[in-house]
Order: sequence, then C-alpha cells, then structure tokens
Amino acid sequence: MSTRRVVITLVAAAAAVIAALALLTIGIWIGGRNADLVPSPLRGALVGSDDQIVVREALNDISDTYYRKLPAGQLANDAIGGAVKKLNDRFSNYFTPAQYAQFQQAQASSFTGIGVTVDRGKRGLLVRSVYKGSPAHEVGISVGDQIIEANGRSLAGLTTDQASQLVKGPAGTKVRLKVVHNGKERVVVASRRPITVPVVASVMKTVCGKKVGIVALSTFSSGAHAEVYAALAKLKKQGAQAYIFDLRNNGGGLVDEAQLIASAFLPDGPIVTTRGRNVPSRTLDATGEPIIPKAPLVVLTNGGTASASEIVAGALQDRGRATLVGEKTFGKGVFQEVIELSNGGALDITAGQYFTPKGRNLGGRGVSQGAGLKPDLLVKQPNESTKDLALLAALAKLGGCTRVN
Repeated sequence: MSTRRVVITLVAAAAAVIAALALLTIGIWIGGRNADLVPSPLRGALVGSDDQIVVREALNDISDTYYRKLPAGQLANDAIGGAVKKLNDRFSNYFTPAQYAQFQQAQASSFTGIGVTVDRGKRGLLVRSVYKGSPAHEVGISVGDQIIEANGRSLAGLTTDQASQLVKGPAGTKVRLKVVHNGKERVVVASRRPITVPVVASVMKTVCGKKVGIVALSTFSSGAHAEVYAALAKLKKQGAQAYIFDLRNNGGGLVDEAQLIASAFLPDGPIVTTRGRNVPSRTLDATGEPIIPKAPLVVLTNGGTASASEIVAGALQDRGRATLVGEKTFGKGVFQEVIELSNGGALDITAGQYFTPKGRNLGGRGVSQGAGLKPDLLVKQPNESTKDLALLAALAKLGGCTRVN
C-alpha cells in the first residue's frame, strides 16, 4: 500500500469516529424530550425504542415538575425496582448500589457472631451445629442445646431470624446467653468475632460395623467441588463403605458447581438441562472420573434444599444413583443471572428454567414455588427434637441396622 493510500485510509477512519461521536452527542442531547425531532429510521439508533423514550421522558418530567427536589438516583432506583416488582417473580430482584454491596458481602459466607447454626425451638434457638474453634465451642455450647436468652432478653416466641440477630453483633463485643443443656440451665458469656462458614464438613461414623462417610455442603460457591472431592477422597482412603451427602438448608449457588459435584458420583450422562428465552438451551453432562461411582449413597434433603442443591439431588435420584432421605425440597425450577448496572446496583433476574434428567421442572410453573423433590424415605424433623432423625434414618439404612440412636 502506498503512503498516499495509508493517509487517505487514516483520514477516513478518523472521520468515521468523529461522525459516530457527533451522532452519540446528538442522541444524548435529544434524549427522551425531543425524540420527535429525529426521523423514524434514525430514532431507534440514537435514542432507543419508543418504550425507552417514554420512560426517560416521564422520569425527566417527574424530576423537573415534582414540588420538592428528589435525592439523586432515587427516581432511577424506584423505577427499576418497580419494574422488577411488577414481574411478580419472587426470585427476581433489583439491588440498589448499597444493597448490592451488602449482597456481595453476604456471598462471602461469613458473619459476625458465635459460630452456630440453629433452628427454632420451643423456648428459643435449638443448636444444630457448632463450628470448631468458634466462641460457642469455647464456652461449651453443644449440639442439641437451646439458647433461651440473649443479654437478659427471652428468645421465646421470636422467629429464628429475630432471635439470631440478638445473638449476633459487632466483633469484639460480648453476649450473655442462657443455655439449656440436658434439661439444666446455665449462663455463658461468649465474645463475638468474624465467623467463616465452612463450605464442606465431613466425618466418619461406624454403624453396625460398617463405616459411613458423611459430607455436608453449605453452598455451591465457586470452587466448592474441589472441597467436596477432597472430603470424599479422604473418607474413601479411611475405608468408608457407604456415603451420606447432606444438602439440607443448602440454598444453591452456581449451576456449573452443581454439574461438577454431581460428577463425583456419576460416570457419565445428563445432570441438568437449562432453557431460557435469551439463554441458549444446554444439557450439562457428568464430566471426568467419579470419585465414588458405585458405593451406596444417601442424600439428605429438607425444605431448605433449593436450586443447585435440587439439581444435584434430582440428578442422583433420576439416575438411580442415590436414595433421598428427609423432607421434600424447596421447589425452585428457575435460575437467575446477576447483571451489574452502571450506577453500582445490579439486577438479579430469572433468566431460564432447569430440568432434571427425566425432564422434571421442580418449580410451580417456573417462578413460583413448586412441589420440589419428594424423598424416597420421608423423615420429618420436629423443631423441638434434639436428635437428627433424618441422619439417624440414613445411617440405619446404610448400616443395615433396624435402628440407630
């Protein structure tokens, strides 16, 4: 190419850029107020669709006309939030910038407190698990204990969330708790501190002479599959002959993690199919070599088993790989995409539905709560019971015992 042709090409490119910037500037200036000035063929490119134009026009008019000045960003937040609310989809949300920051922090699987998981009990909070090395562990709180007071306030009659908020608090502060242990009341003082929730917990139980490895997963966060693989490999090396995979109160997470975790038990074949209007339909198959391809397997479920947890439990049930024990799952048949916005907020929008290998969608017409997965062995867990009845039933089944206490 000659020098003259190169110069001409560069000049033409520069002119195209300038023209594009000019058109963009005109479009921004026109906005939603003077869209009629633009010829129809150019209107869509410069100022958007008719719907977009009228929305901008209305927001501008409200901002200019309303009798008092509105805080910056309020109209945009309210408009977006209202649009999402009108979808009547309980799983879709709009996060303002402040709410999105809180949402991201919550995804870090950490909180400030004493390090227990709880359910509602007759007199307060029933302790379901105690994290090792936590403040609760240090003051002797055990599984099955009831926390009935926090700093002198009774927890009776409060919801689980309300009571938990009284136990939680800023790091470095202390909370005085009245605890019932084996029917006797005692008072302990625990120092609150940041608690990192373990994604995977595992333990070996020997039942009727048979070693049963138990793995509990709290969330399908990025990298969770590697922790599950490591726990299963360790139990296998220790001689586990059967396994329990606990997905109770696991609200889900990443679909790709569900695929990888189900692959720990399945050698091949479908795990889940996802479909959406603007999301390409795809079927995720088991990948790699399974760690536990044939050993007897029970999956524990309850009403808190949802989303990615239902994908895994449903695949293992449909494929005949595991027995489901416990209570029916939540019933969520859709998945969401988080779309970050230029104002620092985000949309958490239902983008499609998922289906088990047998074609089951577990939601009620997609976005409403559905029937969920029905366990093969139904075991209800009363809130007041200090025994983990579903776990005991699973151990009895795998161990070949008539009953485990």
